Amino acid sequence: MEKGGVKILIAILVVVVIAAGAVLAYKITKDKEAEPVTNEENVLTAEVEEEKTVQIFKGNDRPFAVMIDNHEDAWPQAGLQKAYMVYEIIVEGGETRLMALFKGVDLDKIGPVRSARHYFIDYAMENDAIYVHFGQSPQAQSDIKKYSIDEINGISEDGTTFWRVKDKAAPHNAVTSTENLLKSAQSKKYRTTSDETSVLNYVTDEVNLEGGEDALTVTIPHSDLQTVKYYYDEENKVYERYARGKEQIDWNTETPITVKNIIITFCDNYTLSDTENKGRQGLKNIGTFDGYYITNGKAIPIKCTKEARDEKTVYTDLDGNVINVNDGNTFVHICPTNSDVGIEGAAEEGTGNTVNNT
Repeated sequence: MEKGGVKILIAILVVVVIAAGAVLAYKITKDKEAEPVTNEENVLTAEVEEEKTVQIFKGNDRPFAVMIDNHEDAWPQAGLQKAYMVYEIIVEGGETRLMALFKGVDLDKIGPVRSARHYFIDYAMENDAIYVHFGQSPQAQSDIKKYSIDEINGISEDGTTFWRVKDKAAPHNAVTSTENLLKSAQSKKYRTTSDETSVLNYVTDEVNLEGGEDALTVTIPHSDLQTVKYYYDEENKVYERYARGKEQIDWNTETPITVKNIIITFCDNYTLSDTENKGRQGLKNIGTFDGYYITNGKAIPIKCTKEARDEKTVYTDLDGNVINVNDGNTFVHICPTNSDVGIEGAAEEGTGNTVNNT
């Protein structure tokens, strides 16, 4: 074979080798792309995504806003620890009542459930919640109708949604469950999903309130009868709740109730003049009010603005910025403007709490 022919043959062989290598490389790449993702890889990816998602307010379940009895004879209460928000507001006689909001949780017992008061409806509306109660005041009954509130009222239920326990005396012994509430809501053709955003601006990054004042002991007097105290557990970064000098325990788990975030709003209540003369209260809660946001052992002053009964409360710092709130449960205390709230940088001694003094 002539030299020219040999060169041509070598060139052809080089091209073939290069082409074969390219085809092989392409096949290997495609095979890798086609390899199935392992369960372990899927789990790791899901865990990373979940870590970046707010956990206290997730999913599209519509919340239930349940009126919880806060009379001393009703203690301990069931379900408060699993609520994403709990509102505490004055009612007649210096007592307070709680409204606990549940979303995406499964609880066999919630309660004791008590009757509605009209100003609690404002906070059920701003959370797009189904309002759950056992009876109501005349003002609440009127406003439920006026605002077309989706409600579940134990007085008018069929006897299966609520039941009475034997270890507490009436009227402090009516309880329910999330399963029963969902069944009732579905039977009433209520919407059971919601795309509303949360009232609070929850964030996944830890909020430490740099520059805030120390808040290891927080005292909130709602009235001469009801004073709530919180003691900071530095190790777990939560507050343990006490009321009237007693540690608050969850009825379901028999463990202390702990709180990640505390919000205080100062706005006045007043006694209604009605024909029943039971001393029922009204609440001046439309407008802008002073308050505090407390978390992780620190407190900052805030402004709390509610422009209408059915609009969300906006919580801002003193510069007008919406506050970021830690991903955890929140107790909102609405108390009089003259309430002698105490925020201290040291723990009280002899309380039996788990505070680490600094």
